[in-house]
Amino acid sequence: MSIDWTALGQVAAVSIGVTAAVVVVFALGVLGLARYEGAHAQEGGTSAVGLAQAGVCFLACVGVVAYGIYLIVPQFH
Repeated sequence: MSIDWTALGQVAAVSIGVTAAVVVVFALGVLGLARYEGAHAQEGGTSAVGLAQAGVCFLACVGVVAYGIYLIVPQFH
């Protein structure tokens, strides 16, 4: 039995990178929601930019999770 250390290192590096990227994108989505709520609290104003930012970020997170599930479940191939 032989372990391909290069491939294992690549998988670990990509996993850590994607995990960090998803966390950052999710945090940006939460920031967008906070901007929307902050603008909404000020005399009934709204921030369309904050809401759009949150929507795009959360959709990106859902897309990454859906792609991961697609890769794991063999019936989807």
